[in-house]
Amino acid sequence: MQFDINWAQTNFRPFAKLKAPFFHRHINIRFNQFKSKFTVEFQEYKMTQKQLEDYLWGAANILRGMIDAADFKQYIFPLLFFKRVSDLWDEEFQTSLSESDGDLSYAEFAENHRFQIPDGCHWEDVRKKTVDVGAFLQKALNGIEKANFEMLHDVFGDAQWTNKRRMSDEKMLDLIEHFSKMKLTIAEVPHDIMGEGYEYLIKKFADDSGHTAAEFYTNRTVVKLMTQITDPKSRESIYDPTCGSGGILLSAALHLKEQGKEYRTLKLYGQELNLITSAIARINMFMHNVDEFLIVQGDTLDSPQILENDELKKFDVIMANPPYSVKKWSQSKWMNDPFGRNIWGTPPQGCADYAFQQHIMKSLNPETGRCVVLWPHGVLFRDSEAEIRKRMIEEDYVDAVIGLGKNLFYNSSMESCLLVCRMKKPKERKGKIIFIDAKDEIRIERTNALLEKHHIKMIIDTYKQLTEIEGFSSVNTNKEVLSNNSNLNIQLYVRPKEILNENNLEDLIEAIKSNNVEYNNSLKSLFTKLTELGISHD
Repeated sequence: MQFDINWAQTNFRPFAKLKAPFFHRHINIRFNQFKSKFTVEFQEYKMTQKQLEDYLWGAANILRGMIDAADFKQYIFPLLFFKRVSDLWDEEFQTSLSESDGDLSYAEFAENHRFQIPDGCHWEDVRKKTVDVGAFLQKALNGIEKANFEMLHDVFGDAQWTNKRRMSDEKMLDLIEHFSKMKLTIAEVPHDIMGEGYEYLIKKFADDSGHTAAEFYTNRTVVKLMTQITDPKSRESIYDPTCGSGGILLSAALHLKEQGKEYRTLKLYGQELNLITSAIARINMFMHNVDEFLIVQGDTLDSPQILENDELKKFDVIMANPPYSVKKWSQSKWMNDPFGRNIWGTPPQGCADYAFQQHIMKSLNPETGRCVVLWPHGVLFRDSEAEIRKRMIEEDYVDAVIGLGKNLFYNSSMESCLLVCRMKKPKERKGKIIFIDAKDEIRIERTNALLEKHHIKMIIDTYKQLTEIEGFSSVNTNKEVLSNNSNLNIQLYVRPKEILNENNLEDLIEAIKSNNVEYNNSLKSLFTKLTELGISHD
């Protein structure tokens, strides 16, 4: 007779000194009565993507009805990261313990842990509390931030954990117990699955946030297109001056990873105005196991913070989706900008688009720099910015203008475009701009849209090969564009494909004549038959 006992347990102490970490495994213990012998088997347990997504969204649903959906992210992301950090620390502790034959002091060495957790600041410490849970949680989060100041300062945001009218002890305990159902170790939730789960949650929160979604989320299929246009290389620096939740920056790493190239040598930089959103972006990096990054919080136009030798740092690649038509910005300060960003002039007070564009151009490496920026179409033709566009074209920085379909701006039906610039164009592209009208390269899903693989391939192939396709793309000289008052409106250069040209019009006329002859002959034959049958007709 044989029977099995199965534990899916995280800390089964009789096995604490086994040579492998077991806390992330199923333990199968079999007893054979004929041999009077136990056998122990370990089975790796990995959460599926769907299980993780359901688990994460279940946490958000606990808050539904009590807190506005737009504010979910203030609470869920910090708790999720706190749980991940605590579980990673436990995983590292058990690994070190097994490596050292149970040496507790060695297992606690700071060198054995990615993040430090002070006494009393672990997830399980907070879980033990039943009253004033928010206050104790706040203390734990502050303790972790201070113990890891260089990496984690302000990473948990500024949610009102101690406001019991907003978040009662009962609701806090519900959230904590929900997150406690699963272990978020690397063994159970590897970095790629964790990163995808985090992105899933960002997308879900964007769906729930209405008009504010665009402040922290850019359509990921558009991001993929932008990344393929700039084609980041290993060891290059990537910058997003309005980085939101960090998805555009991460796309550069994923781009290289998909190609089997070294992505960990990329250096990612971002600045974000909103404190909560900048914290979400930093957590996003950690969740994807990216360490080489610097994301700062602040107003990029008013106070750029990523500097080198008191000047704007220069980057190989810049990708951005800035807030468009910003009206409240320091135009007067820009006129005498200490960083020299008003290289082509001062934009109008009611629209800061070309302030962001000039900031981006000023931040590019003069040799390798290239950028792609997602804008509404107005930047292409507004008269008030004509002089700035003229200077940009004259200096041969504009490489491509790509029109995209509607609904690609999040929660907006507005059509968008990509403005692509290069500091030094290759020989075959010098003095030229390719215009691509890709508004029909799109799939609409209800009120949102996406670019499928074949859409992206069509756009990328046309862009890279400078291909002219009737009704889709046109390659024009800088001189031609300047003669149009520096107007970059795509419709001036890419004419709609004519349904009929002169030749097939003649063919159609001949076909109509031929059909008329056949029609008339058929009528004559019909009338003859009717006459033979004695049926009159007029």
